[in-house]
Amino acid sequence: MKNFLTQLIIQTTLQNKKRNSNNKTEYSKYQLAKGHRELMITLKEYFKDAILITIGIFSASFGFKGFLLTNHFIDGGATGISLLISALTKIPLYILIICVNIPFIILAYKVMGKQFAIKTTLAIAGLSLCLAKVTFPNITNDNLLVAVFGGFFLGAGIGLAVRGGAVIDGTEVLAIFLSRKFATTIGDIIIVINIFIFSAAAYFLSMEVALYSMITYLSASKTLDFIIEGIDEYIGVTIISSHSEEIREMIINVMGRGVTVYSGKRGYGKRGETKEVDIIYTVVTRLELNKLNTEIEKIEPDTFVVMNSVKDTKGGMIKKRALKH
Repeated sequence: MKNFLTQLIIQTTLQNKKRNSNNKTEYSKYQLAKGHRELMITLKEYFKDAILITIGIFSASFGFKGFLLTNHFIDGGATGISLLISALTKIPLYILIICVNIPFIILAYKVMGKQFAIKTTLAIAGLSLCLAKVTFPNITNDNLLVAVFGGFFLGAGIGLAVRGGAVIDGTEVLAIFLSRKFATTIGDIIIVINIFIFSAAAYFLSMEVALYSMITYLSASKTLDFIIEGIDEYIGVTIISSHSEEIREMIINVMGRGVTVYSGKRGYGKRGETKEVDIIYTVVTRLELNKLNTEIEKIEPDTFVVMNSVKDTKGGMIKKRALKH
């Protein structure tokens, strides 16, 4: 029965890809197997996203109810606006979380697409439900601990939701939209938004609360970066050298990393003469960068090396392989 249902779903999925075709197609075993593999990958991805978003919801809720709410501290972005209004009007936070984020959800549909908007809607609704129904203990009343750890759990929750393909704070969507509109960076727009939020907190609450709230925001943003970018910060390294084969072997055998080699031309001299050269590209962590530079210098001190940050990686030999000695 289970195999029959799976096959029925696969056939329906394949038929949907050919909606313009009026004739029913008999699919081969290869096509069914391929459809089954695509279905399993899709379901696995949806399941992983659901787990990440759920954990993110509970983490953010714990940051709210276990730390921030009792001390009236706020954060940046849409959550900060919700916390500020809740502190001033006594409207429950779970209601404000939905109301404040509705414009951002509509904007997400236009800017990021339907799937992202649906995930974001479910994530925000889940956060609101968790805040309304789940009870968390008040951990501490120490202002510094509340600011640091409240921001930590809130940032972790937002980061995990982003990992799951959604947001529980819609400010980033607005920042993406405005950055495209006014040709500026997302970070600059978020800073401007938060200046208004913290200025309002200083005026309506107190300067002390606003200052502690800035600590909350810094803690949340650093945790968010850590969750999204991962433990290791990757560096992409492009190496142009006349000893490219030796450097390639060193990266594989000494560093334990994979390499990509592609052909190029090296320009030099007053007349701009060119020379064929193999260009090496590899990805290492920041902690390994110093060792890589040292090993390159041993081979050729004047090697031209270009380094740039890599936000995320997938596939290939990213994780360091064990070396045999």
